[in-house]
Order: sequence, then structure tokens, then C-alpha cells
Amino acid sequence: MKLKRLFDILFSLTAIIILFIPLVILYFAVLITSSIPVIYWSKRVGKNNKVFKMPKFRSMRNVTPLLPKDKLTKPYKWLTPLGSFIRKTSLDELPQLWCVLKGEMSLVGPRPAIYNQYDLISLRNKYGIYKIKPGITGWAQINGRDRISLEDKVLFDFYYLRNASFKFDLKIIYLTFFKVITFEGFKQ
Repeated sequence: MKLKRLFDILFSLTAIIILFIPLVILYFAVLITSSIPVIYWSKRVGKNNKVFKMPKFRSMRNVTPLLPKDKLTKPYKWLTPLGSFIRKTSLDELPQLWCVLKGEMSLVGPRPAIYNQYDLISLRNKYGIYKIKPGITGWAQINGRDRISLEDKVLFDFYYLRNASFKFDLKIIYLTFFKVITFEGFKQ
């Protein structure tokens, strides 16, 4: 686990340094096309069911109900002008590198549940998934992302929990890159 934490820190710092100028440009693009705050802090459930605040670039309007996307009626109608693009490309997730540096998240792990996703939280508790840090990407994300059922997501998370290793994390990061650039598994 120490190797995983060291890798998280080094990867996050490197990514933040390399992506600093694109992040600033994206910040101003979101600012111009939507409302403030540009960074939306979402209450999420982390390791041991501890709630933390996770940052994302704003992709949904301020008046969007605080529900998981799959519970929204016509979720596309809540998107900001850049929202669809930054969600599709996962650029809205980049501020989460801050949570990785702080140790609240890892690069790889189950995606953190929204604090009111009680069905997901309950299923994860049943399988012991609450014992590991959530991640920016995970086994469920590369195996369907938004196109798989809640139950399947939890089973993929459970598989990750049972098979977690540094080598497996590297495989997930590698596969995530290709899933993101091809938009595979993304659902509006």
C-alpha cells in the first residue's frame, strides 16, 4: 500500500504540473460558459464511509437537483454549454487530483458515491468495498462506466477489492486512457 500511495502522490503532482496551463484555460472556459463557482465541491463517500468534499469542474447548472445522474430526468437538459464535452472527455474529473494528493482518494479505486446514493452505499457496505479509498478511475469505469447497472458496478468494485495490486492499478490506468479518448461507456 505504501507503493500505491507514493505512486498516487508522484503521478498527481506530475499531472498537475504538466496540466497546469490547460487546467487554467479550462477554468476560464468553464467560467465564461457557466456560473460560479467554477469548481463544484460534491459531498462523496470515501474510505470507511467517511464523507468528504470532492472537486469537479462545473458541468451541470447550479439549479440541478442533487441526485446521481441516472436518477435525473433528461440529465442532458441540466448541462452547461461545455458540460457535455468536459464530462465526455472526463476533464471535469481533473480537480480530483487534489483529493489524491490529500489522501482522500487514490488514482484507482471505486468511484466515490454521492452522499445520498444510499442504494450504492448499501451494496458496497455489503461487499466490504468501503474498506478501500475511492478512485478517479476504477475497474467498473473501464468495464462500462455509465452503461452498467449499479449491481454490476459493485461486483466490478468487489473484484477490484479482491484483486488489488500495483500491477492491476497500472493496467486500469492504461485502459482508462483508451476508454476516455474513445468515449467508450459514456452515456449522456
